Amino acid sequence: MALKVGTKAPDFTLVNTEKKEVSLKDFAGKTLVINFFPAAFTGVCTEQLCTNRNDVSFYNSIGAAVVGVSVDMPFTLEVFKGKNNINFDLLSDFNKEMIKAYDMYLPDFVLGLKGVAKRGVGVVDKNGTVVYAEETANPGTQVNFNALKDALAKIK
Repeated sequence: MALKVGTKAPDFTLVNTEKKEVSLKDFAGKTLVINFFPAAFTGVCTEQLCTNRNDVSFYNSIGAAVVGVSVDMPFTLEVFKGKNNINFDLLSDFNKEMIKAYDMYLPDFVLGLKGVAKRGVGVVDKNGTVVYAEETANPGTQVNFNALKDALAKIK
C-alpha cells in the first residue's frame, strides 16, 4: 500500500456529489479519514459508509473530517449518499487517479468488472502525514473500525 504510516499523503483533487472539486489541501489543519470502497450500492460498501455515518459524532468530537472515495460517477454517489443518509462527502475518482496514487487500485473485482478501489481506510493528520493505513486483502472483508477508532483516539 502506497499509503504508508509516516509518509506525506499524495495530493488529490476529486469531484463530490455536489459536483464541486475537493482536494487534500481543503483539509489542511484537520485530521482526514479517507474511506476507499469498491462500489456504491453493494453490501459491504454500504455497511462501511453507514458505520462511518453512525460514528460521525465521534469524528466531530476529535475534529476529524471523513470522506468516501470510489470510482463511481458523482451522480451515482449522489443517489447512494441520499438513500443512505451519508453525512460526509463522497468523492468520485472516476479517472482512477487517486486510487492509483494511493496504491488502492484493484484491477479485477467481481463479475469481470475491472478497475475499482480496494477496500481500506487511511488517516491523514493535520500536517498531511499518514498516521493510519489499512487495506483489506479481500474487498468482501470489512475494515477494522475498532483499530481505526483506536488510532484516531491517539491523535486527538
